[in-house]
Amino acid sequence: MATVDPRAQGLSAYERSAWRDAYEHLSAADRQRPLPAGDLDRMARAAYLIGAVDAAAETWERAHHAHLARGDTAPAVRSAFWLGIMLVLRGEHARGGGWLARAQHLLTDTALDCAEQGYLRIPTALRALDGGDAEAAHRSFAEITAIAERFGDADLRAFGTLGQGQALVAQGRVARGVALLDEVMVAVTTGEVSPITAGIVYCAVILACRGVFDLRRVQEWTAALSRWCAAQQDLRPYRGQCLVHRSEIMQLRGEWADAMDEARRACAHLSDPPGDPVMGMALYQRGELHRLRGAYSRAEDCYREAIGHGHPAQPGLALLRMAQGRVGAAAAAVRRAVAETRRPEERPLLLAARAEIEIAAGAVEAARDAVDELDRIAAGFDSPYLRAVVAYAHGCLLLAAGEPGAACTALRSASAAWHELDAPYETARVRLQLARACLRVGDHDTAGMELQAARRVFERVRATPALEEVRRLLGQGSGAAPVPGGLTPREVEVLRLVATGASNREIADRLVISDRTVARHLSNMFTKLGVSSRAAATAYAYEHGLA
Repeated sequence: MATVDPRAQGLSAYERSAWRDAYEHLSAADRQRPLPAGDLDRMARAAYLIGAVDAAAETWERAHHAHLARGDTAPAVRSAFWLGIMLVLRGEHARGGGWLARAQHLLTDTALDCAEQGYLRIPTALRALDGGDAEAAHRSFAEITAIAERFGDADLRAFGTLGQGQALVAQGRVARGVALLDEVMVAVTTGEVSPITAGIVYCAVILACRGVFDLRRVQEWTAALSRWCAAQQDLRPYRGQCLVHRSEIMQLRGEWADAMDEARRACAHLSDPPGDPVMGMALYQRGELHRLRGAYSRAEDCYREAIGHGHPAQPGLALLRMAQGRVGAAAAAVRRAVAETRRPEERPLLLAARAEIEIAAGAVEAARDAVDELDRIAAGFDSPYLRAVVAYAHGCLLLAAGEPGAACTALRSASAAWHELDAPYETARVRLQLARACLRVGDHDTAGMELQAARRVFERVRATPALEEVRRLLGQGSGAAPVPGGLTPREVEVLRLVATGASNREIADRLVISDRTVARHLSNMFTKLGVSSRAAATAYAYEHGLA
C-alpha cells in the first residue's frame, strides 16, 4: 500500500485554500520530521487564517530562524515582518515592534537590496497616514510601489497601491484615490496576491469607500469579500468585518431582521479569539438597530461595549439620549464629539445628528451651523448618500425655522434621493417630516397619505419609536377615536410596547418612567382588559388595532 505523505497533503490543501486541512496535515508532517523553512511559513499562514494566532506566531518564529540557519536573509526578514504585523494587529505592540525592528536590523546589517525593504517601510507609511500626514504617507507608499515594481512582488505592489489610494482620499483627492482602490481590487479579485494580503486589502478598501460614503462600491466589494470568505476553509480573520458590512447594507435596504442576525453572527465570530478591534464596529451596529427599534436598554449596552473595544459610540449614543427625552445630554455629547473630530470624512454623520438634536433642543441657529458645514463637506464628495443626508437636514431645518412650504420642497428632494438609493426606512423618515410640513400648511389629505406610506415601512421593519410618532400625527390630523377597553393614552403606549415583546425595563427606558410605574400600568391595563398575561394583552392589541 502507498504511504500517505502528510506534507504533500498539506501542500495540496494549501493550494486549494483549505486552511484547516493544510494546517493539520503540515503539523502532522512537522511532528514526523521538522519542516523546511518555506513549509513552516505556509503552516504559519494557514494557522493565522484559521484563527490559531498563538500557533501562527510560534511557527513564523521557527520559520524565521530556519531561514537564517540556511543563510536566507530576505525570507527570514519576510517571516519576521508578518510575525511583527500579526502581533501588532493583535494588540501586542511591544513584541510586534521588536520583531519589526529585528527585521530592519537584519536588512541594515546585510545591506540587501530586496523587496523586503519595501515591506519594512509599510509601518512607517501607516503611521504617517494615521497621524494625519497624508502627503508624507503618499510619498512613502509611492516608494513602496516602486520597490514592488522593481522586484515584481505582487503583494507589495498591492500594499503600495492601496496606501496611495488611502492617502489621496485623505487629502480630499477622492476620485483619484478611489481609482487606485479599484486598481488594487483587480489584483485581489484575479487571485494575484496571497490570501492574507487579499483579506487586508478587501477590508481596507471597503472601509475607505465607506468613509467617502460611496455605497455602490461598498456594496459591490462587500459582495465580493463575502464570496471570497466563503471560498476559504474555516477562515477566521476578515469574515467578521464582512458580516458587519453586510449588516449595514441590509439595514439600509430595510432588511432589519436579517441585519440584526448578521450583526449577531459578527459578534459571535469576532469573540473567538478575543481582542479583534472590529468587535467594536459590530457592537455599534447592533446598538444602532436596537435604538431604531426602541430597545433602548439593549442599545445602550451595545454602545458601552463598543467603547470598551475602542469604537466611538457617537452619534448613536447621543441620538439614543434624544429618543429617551434627555435632549440636554444628547446636545452636550454630540457637540463634544463634533469638536473632537477633525477628519472631514468622519464629520458628516456627526453633523447630521447634531442638526437633528439641536432642532429638538430648540437651538435652530446651532442646527443651521451644522447643516451649513454638512453641505460644504458633501460638496467635496460625489456621494448620492450624502446628498440625501443633506437634503433631509435642510428640510428639517426649514421646518423648524417656520418655513413649511420651503421644507416641503427640500424634503421632496430628499425623498427622491433616498428612494433612488433603495433605502425604505430613510425614505419613510422623510415622509414623516413631509407630513408635519403638510399639516403646518393645512394640507391634511397629503399629510395622511404620507403618514400611511411611512407607517407601512415602519411596521415592516418594526421601528417602534417612529411608528408611535406616525400614530400621534394621524390622531392629530383627525379626531382621536375612543380607545377600546377604556385605556388611558399612557396605558395604550405601554400596551403597544408590550406587543413588540419589550420587557418592563425596555418600556421604562422608552417612556422615560420607572420600572415600578410600568408595572402599575400593566396591572391597571390587565384589569381593564380582563386579561392575565402579556401574551393575552398582545392578542387584544392586535385584535383591536392597537398594535
